Amino acid sequence: MQYNKNFLLVLKVNMESLNDVISRVIGYEFKDSFVLKEALTHPSVNQRNSKNQTVNYERLEFLGDSILNMIISVMLFKLFPDEKEGALARRKTDLVCGPTIANIAKEIKLGDFIIMNNGERCNGGECNVKNLENALEALIGAIYIDGGFESVEKFITKYWEELARKTLNPPQDPKTLLQEWTQKNKLSLPEYELIEQDGPAHKPEFTISVYVENYSRVCAKAYSKKVAEQKAAELMLEMIDSSKENEIV
Repeated sequence: MQYNKNFLLVLKVNMESLNDVISRVIGYEFKDSFVLKEALTHPSVNQRNSKNQTVNYERLEFLGDSILNMIISVMLFKLFPDEKEGALARRKTDLVCGPTIANIAKEIKLGDFIIMNNGERCNGGECNVKNLENALEALIGAIYIDGGFESVEKFITKYWEELARKTLNPPQDPKTLLQEWTQKNKLSLPEYELIEQDGPAHKPEFTISVYVENYSRVCAKAYSKKVAEQKAAELMLEMIDSSKENEIV
C-alpha cells in the first residue's frame, strides 16, 4: 500500500494498540496488523492500495463467510451424530444467520473497532447489524489468513459451540410449520415470490414475499433465498397468531 513514512509510523502504533485490545477479547493476536486493519475497514472509507484497488473488509468477509459455514457444518456433524441432514441444516441456518453473527459481534464489542467515515458513524454504523455481521465474517477471514485453519477453528469454536450445544432439539422450520398450518385449515399452500435481489455479487441479499389465503403478503430479507423464505414464513406465522389473539379478544 502507498503510505508516507509518517502515516505508516502512526498507523503501526495505532494498529499495534488495537491488536493488543482485540487479542485480549478474542484470544488471538495478529502477526500482521495490516490484515487486521483490512478486516475492520468499512467500505465507507475510501482506502486504496498501490494497485489502486479498494481496500476494505469485503474480500475478507467473502472468505470468512465460507470458512464459518464450513467449520459450523463440521462442528454440528460431530456434535449430533444421530441427526439427519435436514435437522443439521436447520441448526446450521440458525447458527450462521445474520442476527446470531451480529450478537456475537456485540459480545466482543466489535462495533467499537470498525473503521468508518464520520457519516457512517453518525448514522449509527457501529451498531448497524449488517456492519457487525460483515466485520465479524471479515475478522474470521483475517484470522485464517494470519494464523491458519487451527487458529480460526479455535476462534469459531470459542463463540459458537456453546450456542450449538444449548439447543437440544433442532430449530423448527417455519416453512414446514406454515405449510402444515395451511393444510390443516384446508387453505392453498403458501406462495413464495422473489421480490428483489441486491448487494455485492459475492453476497447478494434476497427479498422474498409469502402469501397465504385470507392474510396480507409479508416480506423478509436474507443472504440466501432459503433463509429469506424461512424468515417470511416466520413473519406470516406471527401474523396468524396475532389475528387469532385478536379474535379471542
